[in-house]
Amino acid sequence: MNDLSVIIVNYNTKQLTLNCLASVYQSITNYQIEVILIDNASHDNSVQAIADRYPQVRIISNTNNLGFSKANNQGMRIAEGRYVLLLNSDTVIEPDTLNVMIGFMDDHPNVGASGCKVVLPDGSLDKACRRGFPTPSATFFYVSRLSKLFPTSPRINAYHREDLNPDEEYPIDCLIGAFMMVRRGAIEQVGMLDENFFMYGEDVDWCYRIKQAGWVNYYYPKTQIIHYKRASSRNKPFKITYEFHRSFFVLYNKHFCNKYPFWINGLMYAGMGLKMSVALLLNALAKGMTAIRQNTKSN
Repeated sequence: MNDLSVIIVNYNTKQLTLNCLASVYQSITNYQIEVILIDNASHDNSVQAIADRYPQVRIISNTNNLGFSKANNQGMRIAEGRYVLLLNSDTVIEPDTLNVMIGFMDDHPNVGASGCKVVLPDGSLDKACRRGFPTPSATFFYVSRLSKLFPTSPRINAYHREDLNPDEEYPIDCLIGAFMMVRRGAIEQVGMLDENFFMYGEDVDWCYRIKQAGWVNYYYPKTQIIHYKRASSRNKPFKITYEFHRSFFVLYNKHFCNKYPFWINGLMYAGMGLKMSVALLLNALAKGMTAIRQNTKSN
């Protein structure tokens, strides 16, 4: 059995994916690692380029874009590692990342899922790499920006946990699907990703189920990766905008609506609906303005 199965989903991010794979294969480690790549019907010659450069990668080539959850589950079904790492195609890991994180998991058998520090290209923290569950109160404090007024309060900063030092380690509610190392035993207990999520929200749902099952989710910033965020979602902004907001409804219905009175649920649904409507409207307006500019140039 391999120690780690690295699962990467690719969708029209050929060069970024090649960069990601290069960082994986430049890792300094004595662990046995396999890489599984699932391509979601890319049309940028990704599959051929990856197969030519890295023939050792196990490739699943889909004829349709199945989304993030289904594609990762395809990889997990054939994975042979003691641990599974969900790794975004738009990330670059450090040479020691895999070694550090596998060693951490081996030393902490109660940890079901772990994540390292994730930074954006400008060096700032990707806040999604360690956050709280989006409960109604956490969401309210975040959306109302009250969390900015009380930066040291764990209750008011329960969404992005900006009260916590990003350079320290600790148990955390949620990790980010761009880099999430999960123990095989935890997967066997709670199941794989929920395929009702097309893209976005599936990592929060998985972390919730893992924690509910008694495992610990852990943030371990002794190594870090770079995340070139939303690279694979730029080609279909309307679809991605819709799925991003739909994931809120799916997540809330699954884990939270039965725990709160009807009036809180009503406020949450109204807020989610308003946010989705505004986002889709702005998306449509932006698309329309782009079309007008293109027509103007052509004339």
